[in-house]
Amino acid sequence: MFNNKELFKTSFQEQLVSRLGKSIEEATAGDIYKILGSLIREYVGRDWAETNRAYKVQQEKQVYYFSMEFLIGRLLGNNLLNLGMLETVREGLEELGWNLEEVEEQEPDAGLGNGGLGRLAACFMDSLASLQYAGHGCGIRYKYGLFEQKIIDGHQVELPDDWLQKGNVWEERRADKKIEVRFWGHVKVWEENGRTVFDTVDYERVWAVPYDVPVIGYGAGHVNTLRLWSAESAMDPAKMRVEGQNSYYKFLDYNRSVESISEFLYPDDSGYEGKLLRLKQQYFLCSAGLISVLRTFDKLKLPYGKLPEKVAIHINDTHPTLVIPELMRLLIDEKGCGWDEAWDITTRTVSYTNHTLLSEALEKWPVGMVRELLPRVYMIIEEINKRFCGMLLKGDPHSQDLVSRMAVIESGQVKMAHLAIVGSYSVNGVAGLHTELLKNDVMKPFYELYPERFNNKTNGITHRRWLMHANPELSRLISESIGTRWISHPHQLLRLERFKDDASFRERVMDIKRGNKLRLASYIKQKQGIAVDPDSIFDVQVKRLHGYKRQLMNILHVMFLYNEIKDHPSAERVPRTFIFGAKAAPGYYLAKSIIKLINVVADAVNKDAQVNGKLKVLFLENYSVSLAEKIIPAANVSEQISTAGKEASGTGNMKFMMNGALTIGTLDGANVEMHDMLGDDNMFLFGLRSEEVLDYYRYGGYLARDVYRQDSRIKRVMDQLVSSGSFCCHEQEFGLIYQSILDHNDEFFVLRDFAAYAKTHAAMERVYLDQGAWASKSIVNIAHAGHFSSDCTINRYASDIWGIRPVTL
Repeated sequence: MFNNKELFKTSFQEQLVSRLGKSIEEATAGDIYKILGSLIREYVGRDWAETNRAYKVQQEKQVYYFSMEFLIGRLLGNNLLNLGMLETVREGLEELGWNLEEVEEQEPDAGLGNGGLGRLAACFMDSLASLQYAGHGCGIRYKYGLFEQKIIDGHQVELPDDWLQKGNVWEERRADKKIEVRFWGHVKVWEENGRTVFDTVDYERVWAVPYDVPVIGYGAGHVNTLRLWSAESAMDPAKMRVEGQNSYYKFLDYNRSVESISEFLYPDDSGYEGKLLRLKQQYFLCSAGLISVLRTFDKLKLPYGKLPEKVAIHINDTHPTLVIPELMRLLIDEKGCGWDEAWDITTRTVSYTNHTLLSEALEKWPVGMVRELLPRVYMIIEEINKRFCGMLLKGDPHSQDLVSRMAVIESGQVKMAHLAIVGSYSVNGVAGLHTELLKNDVMKPFYELYPERFNNKTNGITHRRWLMHANPELSRLISESIGTRWISHPHQLLRLERFKDDASFRERVMDIKRGNKLRLASYIKQKQGIAVDPDSIFDVQVKRLHGYKRQLMNILHVMFLYNEIKDHPSAERVPRTFIFGAKAAPGYYLAKSIIKLINVVADAVNKDAQVNGKLKVLFLENYSVSLAEKIIPAANVSEQISTAGKEASGTGNMKFMMNGALTIGTLDGANVEMHDMLGDDNMFLFGLRSEEVLDYYRYGGYLARDVYRQDSRIKRVMDQLVSSGSFCCHEQEFGLIYQSILDHNDEFFVLRDFAAYAKTHAAMERVYLDQGAWASKSIVNIAHAGHFSSDCTINRYASDIWGIRPVTL
């Protein structure tokens, strides 16, 4: 149907009539989207069933990727692309009077993630299916995403992200596969036939109901599963009637507590109730997901000692670490394994990716909370800790200090990263630098104890979404120039490098970039009423807003450029358009203050006729995957300016590189590996190295106030933050930012790196004036971006960690 345009048009119109009772002339864009999505779901159903049948028959090892986030974005265009039907459907809809891009806009971004962690998981799902691996995702079906961001009077305002308001055409509710998850209660222990038996009683039951989303592989016929769990009431209404008049209110309280488990992505955990809810979410995911996995394994009728040969369970950051004690509980309490056997199985089944070096992001949970909410699981964590600490002391009886630093339970806290390392067979970082810092600093004693467990797997992105779908004109040019083999073998993009000095090819690359800039400029004009110059440098920083990512340094530099233009109005300038997009966590007041600053500066700059044509500043609200697909292909410059040693990897840097933007950045995360391939000539580096940052943290020697006093440019912009009558700010409006830099000594070295940052920007502007040289550097970036395809990353996970191989249907 989808491979024949006329057949597609006929089938589509028939479905429109039979399902909605509408002709093509009466249909809305929402109707077109709904019918098209339904047709695709039906079309892939056979492949989905065949894929699952092949996995069962061939009994190949399967990987289950547990993650609190799957930032999958919109699926319509990506699914059509992977099915090889994009152009047929586009042309067919055009002949029916509809534009496919307009239809795609009807789909909400799935509210299942926030940043790089969730987008990585989504890219991995795409690659697993496209490379024909048996690999599935396990997450939570959040009713509301993080939040919908509105900018009102320059401030971030959070609104509910009701992405499921009109349903989700891609999901299939599997009520027959629901699973009981248990909270609270207490544990009874007794001996039976020489074996200790544990039974949790008086617990609260919650149903975990799976909603399955097909993950369609590119051109392979493979359809894997993203299973998302929704929390539903398990209370029997008949029991409510028996218990009397107060039972109604108990029922309402219970229902509300159940609904909250899968209601919001990342509830505010600044208070006890928020922490408790997050812990509930994590256990809900781990327990439901594991029971589902073991149900599938049981169908093989193999002993549980074979579990590591057939199942790989991967935990994406520390959020799903409760997989480890929950698997132990299931093996011991329900499958009859002894402790040693269960521990052997668990530590050969579970692998762990660490995503952060920030101590505040390495999760810890109060012992009392874990013990009360999950009494049996806490007993197991306590036993894991006891045995682990005993092993350390046995190796060195005088190592009490080391034991306290490495313990799973310490100072009344359960340390999830420690539990993840102790209970898994593989611990990987997500960039070369990040992994080395894990091994030699953050997790050094664990690396010394388990050197064989630590390895690096640099993050990757799916080139199908971020190049083929987001930038179709560039993709066509690549295929015309080097053939189409790069689509299945992204390293083939290296063949583009031979065109870097080809004047005709360079001109076509720049023409495509300008077309993408025109489209983004049109979007900005439509959304914000601001006209931007497509011939200016589009300088972009879009990512989660955090102090270490240093959006603050970027906007302070914009303020410096504004001052320069005002001081020297007749000087020649390369026109610049600075584009920001970011969400700040609702309780992160410094980050929200930086958003306000960006918007206040933008308002002042954009209204000043004297700088018009030389400088524009934009903050695009509600940054998302679909917005990124508009922004990234249009960028000339990619801002990757995190404090060295703080960004684990980054994947935005790879997306910009793949679309021909040049990076201005520090040697941090995957920027290091980008530099190894590109050299100094094809990216713009500045700033402290990670070892210098570590030395400052350890030994001191940096005073932000000294830099403030010594550099008049810095003093001026800092003073403008708090000086009444300055070009953008009111007195004390940005006092929190001012204090974070000068009173708290600039934790992320914004002032220390500012001069080098400004100098590098000036050098970048000079290169941009030579459009031929710029195009050449852009081509080199695109050529080397295949190294960062998630296909390459997943192949390394498959061979080095999971021990899985492609499954032939």
